[in-house]
Amino acid sequence: MKKSLFKALVVAAFAALFALCLAACGGSSSSSAASSSASASGSSASASASSAAASSAASGSASASSVAADKSVVRISTTTSVNDSGLLPYLQPYFEKATGYKWEVSSAGTGAAIQAATDGNADALLVHSKSQEEEFINSGYGMERIPFMYNFFVIVGPENDPAGIKDCATAAEAFKKIADSGQPFVSRADKSGTHTKELKLWESAGVDPAGKDWYIETGQGMGATLTQAAERQGYTLSDKATFLSNDAKNKLKILLGESEDMKNTYSMIAVNPEKWPDTNTDGAKAFIDWMQGEEASKLIAEYGTAEYGEPLFFLITK
Repeated sequence: MKKSLFKALVVAAFAALFALCLAACGGSSSSSAASSSASASGSSASASASSAAASSAASGSASASSVAADKSVVRISTTTSVNDSGLLPYLQPYFEKATGYKWEVSSAGTGAAIQAATDGNADALLVHSKSQEEEFINSGYGMERIPFMYNFFVIVGPENDPAGIKDCATAAEAFKKIADSGQPFVSRADKSGTHTKELKLWESAGVDPAGKDWYIETGQGMGATLTQAAERQGYTLSDKATFLSNDAKNKLKILLGESEDMKNTYSMIAVNPEKWPDTNTDGAKAFIDWMQGEEASKLIAEYGTAEYGEPLFFLITK
């Protein structure tokens, strides 16, 4: 009996020892598998990091290449009038042939055009609002303001002129008569150079038109504003070049313009590279120099004469 008990205990001990060995081996195998998995994961992470680094390097290379390519492009932020009148598209091939630069033009109201340059999205400005231009320069974003051409603002309206403004001596007097008559006046209301001029004329007239039922604010460019004025048979303020090149001229007439208080001066300003180091300073200089040169001056002086019998823009003589 004692021998049997002894044998049973020995067998049980061996069984327990065998079980412990199996567990140890399983743990070692599991650790090995985990280690292999971690190693594979590490390799994958390393490969991903290498891939990301390569991608980043390629992206950086492409970005540098893009910046270099941009140096052949001059970005001009301008007001709608010089673009919608067709002047800049007309000048573009001559400029590109003469300088070797490509011309990239974006047009908006002067306020938006200046904001684009403030945000670093232009190399040079061509706009027509002195107060906003000076603010841009005083804020450090622009270099020298260079006035170089002008045309005139005009008040346009229905041919029968229900407000009776065509014999007025000044634009402010005409605005007062429009307000007193309650005839529709359509405003760009877009912080453009034309809108800025309009607000000054209302101030000179002693009239605050805001909220009046006859005062319609479009919040749009000159073309859309002229279209609304024509549809409503109302009055509006426009630069002469855009009006003459717009279909609204078939329904509206110039009733007042070309007086000294309606002069509309256009200036060029190079963006300050201290604010935006990627500015194409050489391209901006080429643009400004060419626009003041003999070829551009001749083209600008002739532009519009064949179609309208007069130039749309006049050069400022020095």
